[in-house]
Amino acid sequence: MAGGKAPRVAILLPCYNEEAAIGATIDGFRAVLPDATIYVFDNNSKDRTVEIAGARGAVVRSVTQQGKGNVVRRMFADIEADIYLMADGDLTYDPAAAPEMVEMLWEQQLDMVVGTRHHEEQEAYRGGHVLGNRAFTGLLARLFGKSFTDIFSGYRAYSRRYVKSFPASSEGFETETEMSVHALELRMPTGEVATKYLARPEGSESKLNTYSDGWRILKMIGTLYRVERPRSFYGFFAVFLQALAVFLAIPLFITFFQTGEVPRFPTAILVTGMSVVAGLLFMTGLIVATVTRARKEIRRLAYLSYEAPNSAQSGA
Repeated sequence: MAGGKAPRVAILLPCYNEEAAIGATIDGFRAVLPDATIYVFDNNSKDRTVEIAGARGAVVRSVTQQGKGNVVRRMFADIEADIYLMADGDLTYDPAAAPEMVEMLWEQQLDMVVGTRHHEEQEAYRGGHVLGNRAFTGLLARLFGKSFTDIFSGYRAYSRRYVKSFPASSEGFETETEMSVHALELRMPTGEVATKYLARPEGSESKLNTYSDGWRILKMIGTLYRVERPRSFYGFFAVFLQALAVFLAIPLFITFFQTGEVPRFPTAILVTGMSVVAGLLFMTGLIVATVTRARKEIRRLAYLSYEAPNSAQSGA
């Protein structure tokens, strides 16, 4: 990087049973970022992942809580650096894109750069995963008003202030979704770099379960929407319930004005209960929105407590 003090770069590789690929992955990133420190965070591997990573000169750490989200939480808590580059240990992410991602983040003072995947090999990315990625990306954009091209990419560069302000509450593969929403909600400066997505080497198997992990991701999106957009979330159910109550009440009002009687007491009681619940949901949305605003301000202050990337050199 031109001029100034070079940033400390940490390459973070979460791994689970990746003996077939971890050695080549470490070699690939060391070739393009020779001054970076490479960390391999092993997640209870039962093969030779730890042995091979150590022999290749990586700093090996162990995380006993199973799940990528748990590994990310540990990585972000333990490692100190100026720039964090995270990828998988299966050699599916092209190391050649790493210098561009790091330079973009540092020179443009961004907080996250996402490596958007473009696959040329049929084995690299199953068709169902392509459609699922597009569907979830579109859903995230609809719910939060904006999104990234590839919200599930695990190839990302982060600033120190992003890493140290990220709450990391996920346990599994839904962590990338949480990362994307964290950046969107705090309106962080972000960027994207197109990168090739490669097929796994022989002997390496994907740990992603299409249906169970897809369901976990969907639940995470719903939870984040409820937490970050409480007025819209609770307001939707309040409006729906109140509209249904009005629909059911119309015949009651017609009968009452015609006869002066309310013959269907169960329906009247149901309508009254639905209206009360709708009012409670609306008030809940307002109260939770106040709490959410306070939480967001605290996260923003935590984020601002760290300097922007390259701030010393730019005089920011």
